[in-house]
Amino acid sequence: MDDAAHRQHAELGFDEASWEERYRIAPALWSGRANPQLVAEAAGLSPGRALDAGSGEGGDALWLAGRGWRVTAVDFSTVALDRAAAEAGRLGIAVDWVHADLTRWAPPEDAFDLVSAQYLHLPGDDRDPVVARLAAAVAPGGSLLVVGHRPSEVHAGRPEMFFTAQQVAATLDPDAWHVVVCEDRPRTASGPAGRELPVADTVLRARRRA
Repeated sequence: MDDAAHRQHAELGFDEASWEERYRIAPALWSGRANPQLVAEAAGLSPGRALDAGSGEGGDALWLAGRGWRVTAVDFSTVALDRAAAEAGRLGIAVDWVHADLTRWAPPEDAFDLVSAQYLHLPGDDRDPVVARLAAAVAPGGSLLVVGHRPSEVHAGRPEMFFTAQQVAATLDPDAWHVVVCEDRPRTASGPAGRELPVADTVLRARRRA
């Protein structure tokens, strides 16, 4: 990523320093629970090697590791990674925590049986290159899972940050990938004062052909 892209990230508040501050000023930014679409899609998979791309405070990584996966979890916030590592230690769970910026870092190719990117909303033209590197990290027979907030009028101010499952699927070579799930999926989320609010995710799960 070049200097202009870094400036754009900083202006949008999606650079490493901005996220470090978000984590630093809150005792916990997320619930600590695994993301629901990860649970829905990965519960039936046989445990193997997993990459959690954009792991935050570690809810997904800990859920996977607790079910027998050997997990590498990557994030560019040291505050989030430290919290995740502390919780892993408390639970007695082993995870390989990696401090890296996914717009620059390339995972090893053909290395993981599951690569998961949950709500990894990137500005500008970063998404496709990042997804391509994550897809290349999936071993033959393994799965790529990409989940985002469904584009809607709520996101009209930053449309470039959001995507559909169909857009992600279109970047995958059909000779190399079998698309298993490609859909929008409604769910509820906790809003202000604990109210349940309807939201929707866009979910892409694809299996790399052996």
